Amino acid sequence: MTPQPKWRPKLSLVVGTMLLAVLSLPLGSLVLFRFYENQLVRQTEAELIAQGAALGAAFGEQVREAPAMATLPVVPLPAPAQARVADGDANADEGRYHPIEPALDLATDPVLPPRPDARPANGLSPLAAEGQRMAGILAATQRSTLTGFRLLDPWGTVIAGGAEVGASLSDVPEIREAMAGRYRSVLRQRISSEPDPPLYSISRGTRLRVFVAMPIRVGDRLAGVLYLSRTPSNILRHLYVERGKLALAGLAVGGATLAIALVFMRAIGRPIYELRRRTARIAAGEAGALQPLRRHGTREMAELSEAFLDMARRLERRSEAVRIFATHLSHELKSPLTAIRGAAELVRDEGPEMPETTRRRFLDNILADTHRLGVLVQRLIELTRAENVDPTDECSSVAEVLAHLSRTPLAVDLPEGGETRLAISQEALGIVLTNLLDNASRHGATRISIAVSRRGALAVVQLRDDGTGVSPANRDKIFQPFFTTRRESGGTGLGLGIVVALLTAHHGSIRLDETAVGAGFTIELPIGAEG
Repeated sequence: MTPQPKWRPKLSLVVGTMLLAVLSLPLGSLVLFRFYENQLVRQTEAELIAQGAALGAAFGEQVREAPAMATLPVVPLPAPAQARVADGDANADEGRYHPIEPALDLATDPVLPPRPDARPANGLSPLAAEGQRMAGILAATQRSTLTGFRLLDPWGTVIAGGAEVGASLSDVPEIREAMAGRYRSVLRQRISSEPDPPLYSISRGTRLRVFVAMPIRVGDRLAGVLYLSRTPSNILRHLYVERGKLALAGLAVGGATLAIALVFMRAIGRPIYELRRRTARIAAGEAGALQPLRRHGTREMAELSEAFLDMARRLERRSEAVRIFATHLSHELKSPLTAIRGAAELVRDEGPEMPETTRRRFLDNILADTHRLGVLVQRLIELTRAENVDPTDECSSVAEVLAHLSRTPLAVDLPEGGETRLAISQEALGIVLTNLLDNASRHGATRISIAVSRRGALAVVQLRDDGTGVSPANRDKIFQPFFTTRRESGGTGLGLGIVVALLTAHHGSIRLDETAVGAGFTIELPIGAEG
């Protein structure tokens, strides 16, 4: 039973989701941090502060000439760092300013329950007459600003504003703060008298109200408290008013997001899709699929595509090499096996009637072909080991390897440089040199010269023999597996293949050189750490 493939999102879906998430971040931050709504609350508080400061100064001037001035309580002046008090006396603290900055924050300040109802006051306020004189000013101001006003005497009794004149609000926490000479602002839940306000209502959707309590000073005395309240403007209304700017901002953000998406898809998405199509073409064996991409987008995508195509080329060459290797191997095995089978059948069929000399000749042929198969199998094992050898940190030199060779078929000339340490193990370098020396000896050489020099981080080993050399027709074939010109004498054609495999595993190379006499090879290997 074939397992169901696991669902994975497409690149376009992932990119689109990420861009939508980025696009929604500004709106999300407005909702999460209530940033814009908080600005409206602070704007409302600032407006209440401005109105309270102007009205408080006007009331302070009235109280200054009132007979009850001497009975007003004395309150301590605020410290300069806490200058959040509206001063009704312009001459009491001449040259100094006491600005009151909006401080309400929806993220940190609690929203208190609705304001407690007023309770009966203890008698008539001594400032009742001054309150009546301010009532008209407060009413006119309220009609324009929609602000709720309560003017209280220093003991918390309402003397102007609304239907609570004559009642006491001294139990309200923010008013108690103002009665002590300190400014105080709070947020309270809003109770709407209209259960379902119309869509165009200014306060639609606003569930809180800003309350500000400002002490009114005349010199060092507290003339009263101005208690102001107003509902902040609805955020939806503000957004509707600023719809043109919001539309332009939305178009700008949307355009920038779309541009990012186009750049991303062109720089990353399109090369990935093309690389995926190219993979399918390579898997189908399509000719010409192993070509560079038309668009790479970024440097990383170019490196990725080049690495992928290089891997595909290597696999293709490897596959072709395996195919050729299998073809040659089957041919190399088939010939001796066919000869062995034929000789064995003749010996079996003739039986005792076969002459002894003929029988011995056939048996010798069987033994020779068997030996050839054994040598071939052994060389194949050596080739496999050479192709799968793991480079180590061992180092060796040509002179060191030659000194340990038990039998050298040629006279070897090794000038200076043979002590250079190469980044290859002694065993591996010994196999390389043994195969090259044996190959030169079998082609008629009696002497070989080896020179070692340096070229940057590489060591260059040059070998020159005095043998018959390599014919021009065979120069391009000598490194191919199973190619040999001495098959009749037992050659397998795998010696140079083993040399190439070992050198490649150690990041080296070998090539055939043009020489006037004999054969010449040049080996390049990295210089060892000890060299």
